Amino acid sequence: MPAIESPIAEVHGVDAAALPDSVLTSPTPLVLRGVVRHWPIVQASLRSPGDGVDYIRRFARDAPIVAMVAKPGTGGRFFYNEDLSGFNFHMEKPKLVAVLEAMLRHLHDANPPTIYMGSTTVDTYLPGLRAENDVVLGQRDPLFSVWIGNRTRIAAHQDVPDNLACVAAGRRRFTLFPPQQLENLYIGPLDFTPAGQAISLVDFHDPDYDRFPRFAEALKHAQMAELEPGDAIFIPSLWWHHIEALEGFNVLLNYWWRQTPAHMDSPMNALMLAIMSVRDLPAEQRAAWQDMFRHYVFEAGDDTAAHIPDAARRVLGPIDADAARSLRLRLLQRLNR
Repeated sequence: MPAIESPIAEVHGVDAAALPDSVLTSPTPLVLRGVVRHWPIVQASLRSPGDGVDYIRRFARDAPIVAMVAKPGTGGRFFYNEDLSGFNFHMEKPKLVAVLEAMLRHLHDANPPTIYMGSTTVDTYLPGLRAENDVVLGQRDPLFSVWIGNRTRIAAHQDVPDNLACVAAGRRRFTLFPPQQLENLYIGPLDFTPAGQAISLVDFHDPDYDRFPRFAEALKHAQMAELEPGDAIFIPSLWWHHIEALEGFNVLLNYWWRQTPAHMDSPMNALMLAIMSVRDLPAEQRAAWQDMFRHYVFEAGDDTAAHIPDAARRVLGPIDADAARSLRLRLLQRLNR
């Protein structure tokens, strides 16, 4: 792993029952040291991995979950195969308890298979766990998820929601980059990804600077932190993050939410449509559409539709849930023509 000089800024002494908005709306990442160390799941895992597994087992439903499994020799890195036509792992649907038991069974293996259960809804598969292990996020209504695995490396990717990730067991290393480092991270396919989000093709443990020369520039903007059980990290929307689980048994609990109304679609949908309908236009037309996006989207303001009566502005006026529903229906009709 290349040396990274800039640490992620840290906050100490905040209360999980009253996290300040200055943290939850921060435009830059923050590490919250010890903020959930009091959680029962953290205390159990600090005693031993076995105690941590026993604690989680109390809440586990007898239902299959989705897990990613890679053979020994991958170094914990979930990635593509050589020609990017597939992946170096496969999906299984074990019971959650079976995943926990596999963690313990391979805990001390020098070269274990890599097992990873990601983004699993806590309230669905571990009902009751949140009642004993939670933070207060004000009026936000977050998605609460659990991630369990052994030593894994998750390639740099970005998420649209804000993210508060809490380490419940094991240690994790987070390496973050600002959104503006997109072109220096060499992102792979947008529509064929290991787990839903496009990822960096750079192996952070062994960067190929001949193939990815601009990654050296990305590293100048990187921030890094290692988190212990009970620590948390706030990752703002669209910050690139590479995550390494450093122990044989690791549990992460995270909260996702967006600082936008629920009726707003993901901007990724707009990007994919723009690639399909704008990117390959003749240069003159593409420039005209660039100016149109600037006028109606990126620099839109009070003057954009000031010449149109309020009642006649329609999509150029404020969009509420009803307007979004109507617009979505119209777009679906056009896309399905």
